Amino acid sequence: MTFAGYLAQRFFYRIAYFLRDWYVVGGKKYADFFLSTLERLDRTLAWKINILHLFTPLYKDYSFTGYLLGLPLRVIRFVATSVLYIVIFAIAIIGYAAWVAVIPYIVYRIFA
Repeated sequence: MTFAGYLAQRFFYRIAYFLRDWYVVGGKKYADFFLSTLERLDRTLAWKINILHLFTPLYKDYSFTGYLLGLPLRVIRFVATSVLYIVIFAIAIIGYAAWVAVIPYIVYRIFA
């Protein structure tokens, strides 16, 4: 292999390595960060627990008032948490799309 051939092979290898790191490895890290953020939020907002205990009164208060207040408050909390999750998911999708578009945009700006 000639020196020029070696340099060309290393050049394309480094480009492929960079693109793999940028899209594959970076995408996995982004997904892990996003999922861990949702898990931390769920520990605080308890979306799944509110669904499982929708018809259970709050704080084990089995009186008429506990049943009367439990359902509406859990429904309100469920709806508010769902809206918050949808907003966070939309922000994450927009951020990921922008991150994926950075390299094609840079290449476009170089050659345009």
